[in-house]
Amino acid sequence: MNLGVVILDLHLEPITRRNRKEALKLRVAAGQETFVETVSQCLSEAGRNPVWKPVGICSEEQMVGFAMYGYFWWEYFPHGRLWLDRLLIDAECQGKGYGRAAMADILKFFSVRYPGKDVYLSVTEGNNVAAGMYKEFGFRFNGEKDIHGEDVMVKRYS
Repeated sequence: MNLGVVILDLHLEPITRRNRKEALKLRVAAGQETFVETVSQCLSEAGRNPVWKPVGICSEEQMVGFAMYGYFWWEYFPHGRLWLDRLLIDAECQGKGYGRAAMADILKFFSVRYPGKDVYLSVTEGNNVAAGMYKEFGFRFNGEKDIHGEDVMVKRYS
């Protein structure tokens, strides 16, 4: 009996020399280009600032998406801030539940790696689909803007 439920078994893999080319092939759908930086831009930023941790979002052996996070202790002293700075699902894989599954996995990872830490992210104006999904996971706008003028959302644990 098919109940129409798809169970996605995703895992996160750090971006390394071994999988970098695969990550660089990921693209957002047409019309989404202004919502998130390219993987190339993210990897360049991570190369300049090792606080950023780029990861591939993988389904079995296929990389279906990309995320980048970082825990910024000094910049937000004394408590620090955990940022989910980037999250993208490849255009070919969108609409299949990967975004929600990836968000659930990322938050589960954060709860183990950074227990009790609030999670921050930012959303470009007009990216209503992403903002709606983040709200489903408990994120709320906090009235702040990030350094690029994007609206900041936070999921509170403390």
